[in-house]
Amino acid sequence: MKRYLTFVILMACAISSAQNINEALRYGTENLQGTARFQAMGGAFGALGGDLSSLNINPAGSAVFNNSLFTISGSNYNTNNEARYFGDTNITKDNTIELNQIGGAFVFRNTDSNSDWQKFTLAFNYDLVNNFDNEYYVSGSSTQGIDTYFSEYAQGTPFGSILVQDGEFLEEAYLDIGSAQGFRDQQAFLGYYGGILDPETEDDANTNYVSNTLYDFVEQDFIRRTTGYNSKFTINVASQYKENIYLGASLNFHSVLYTQFDQFTESGYEPNSEITRTTFDNYLETEGNGFSFSLGAIAKLNDNVRLGGSYQSPTWYRLEDNTSQRINSDLADADINFINFNIINLFESYTVKTPSKLTGSLAVIFAKDGLLSFDYGYQDFSQSELRPTNDPSFQTVNSQITSDLGAVSTFRLGGEYRIQQVSLRAGYRFEQSPYSNGNTIGDLNAVSGGIGYNFGGSKLDFSLSRSQQDVSERLFNAGITTPAMIDRSITNATLSYTINF
Repeated sequence: MKRYLTFVILMACAISSAQNINEALRYGTENLQGTARFQAMGGAFGALGGDLSSLNINPAGSAVFNNSLFTISGSNYNTNNEARYFGDTNITKDNTIELNQIGGAFVFRNTDSNSDWQKFTLAFNYDLVNNFDNEYYVSGSSTQGIDTYFSEYAQGTPFGSILVQDGEFLEEAYLDIGSAQGFRDQQAFLGYYGGILDPETEDDANTNYVSNTLYDFVEQDFIRRTTGYNSKFTINVASQYKENIYLGASLNFHSVLYTQFDQFTESGYEPNSEITRTTFDNYLETEGNGFSFSLGAIAKLNDNVRLGGSYQSPTWYRLEDNTSQRINSDLADADINFINFNIINLFESYTVKTPSKLTGSLAVIFAKDGLLSFDYGYQDFSQSELRPTNDPSFQTVNSQITSDLGAVSTFRLGGEYRIQQVSLRAGYRFEQSPYSNGNTIGDLNAVSGGIGYNFGGSKLDFSLSRSQQDVSERLFNAGITTPAMIDRSITNATLSYTINF
């Protein structure tokens, strides 16, 4: 009981910094979600409008509605990861079902015949911007052991600064060091009491450490499971001016929940190694909210051609993290199991600013027979930023963002062909890598198709989309440098129902 009470007192003070470039990308990128019609046409709705999910591209889209309506969408979200690590290949699949969109629009026609403003629209929409449910597994025979992770943090750290004080429990020392000295010293502490490292000398001033593991190659198994979402609730107003101009604006309120569980096992050391097996697990939970706004316009050049343009502001996220760790080995301290997932590091809240986005669109309408639509989007990820910018660790991350990330061009193409009440749809989407090297995260390619049926007062739509992207992911942010190479494909099957009123 004494240890439990002590933990409760100290956990609120366990503040350090371990955020990195992943935060800017995780919350700055969007996986195409929304209504079935929107997904089937690759999200190419910037000049079309007339769909609640089109507000994600151009807020003027709601002014195209001729009547009030309500739409609800559900998706089956399937992820397939083919992970390669030191020659071994493992395939992991994850499947979830989500209510990914719900919203409505209210159209008010202007009864003043002398006014050039034809109608006004007020719309509300919830969209699942990104689904974080995912899992992958890697295994392989590596030349770099987990000792390289702890060594990178420990070298240069005075031995005396990571020792348990008289009368202090091991888990108390872990939290105290994280709070007072930071993440680096806390990992050095884990490496020592986890039995992985020893100081060259027992002198408190010692700053050099040696590994207790002996190996040429080690067998490593790593599982990463993530869950959560990034959702967006949109309040939109739009209006039609005369017969050919549509204008709109939206306020967007984002909600984030993200969890990441990493499970790592290492074995296969030399026969004379005192350590024969090591486990090292990490857990991260992030919660927060964000805000953004968007402005847009659509112009009908004639009965067949429409042009659209929109501006999506940066999104400002206010986030809070908490982390937990656990480690064990043959040489670990006898009390090492008291450092577990119930011992929580609380991080100070911080801000992630994701970059603004510009979109230009063109649509060609073939009367009642169908349409073709094209969108081009531009977003510069080197403008992402973690705040407060005077935090030394955030300055390091922001420098990395500036040097490693670059501009992203997105191309979306969609088409629809109508046969009486039936609509056939197809789409294609291409998105450049946010990394300047184009390798850490590769380009994204996606194809989609769908069908819809108009009952008159309501519509039922179905879509099937598949995206593919190569991702290079390091198991840890320090030490082990060889990444897992992951071929990731995501398949969405979405069903939407719309009722007009």
